[in-house]
Amino acid sequence: MKLFTRNMALRAAGSLLALSALLPPVAAHAARIENPVAVFSGLDKITGRITTFDVYVNETVQFGALQVTPKACYSRDQAEAQKIDGFVEVDEITLDRKIRRIFTGWMFAASPGLNAVEHPIYDVWLKDCKANSDVPAPDNAKATAR
Repeated sequence: MKLFTRNMALRAAGSLLALSALLPPVAAHAARIENPVAVFSGLDKITGRITTFDVYVNETVQFGALQVTPKACYSRDQAEAQKIDGFVEVDEITLDRKIRRIFTGWMFAASPGLNAVEHPIYDVWLKDCKANSDVPAPDNAKATAR
């Protein structure tokens, strides 16, 4: 009786294995979380000072001669390994007071050198995304939150 039960179990396991080979693979999908605040670090190459600053999405903060505007900032849920990425625009204020776009694209916190802001004096890179900040929200963000 035990031999018959073991053989049946082996057949069932073999059938399940064969059936699973016919099914398409299912990719694990981490929940992507949209955050209202992007955290950047900036390096002043002349002084060697690194500054960390929070910027609300669609708001602009000036770092030296650069204006940094995050358009989106994404993280993953806590069950997954964090992958921080954001879509960012960086403008330079030139000596003749003109604004010139020097960067538009995705920044990845895990690879800050992948899409770096190339500027002779300043480096800016995305560090994190978060849901809130100690920095007060801009007036238009308060109005839309109500």
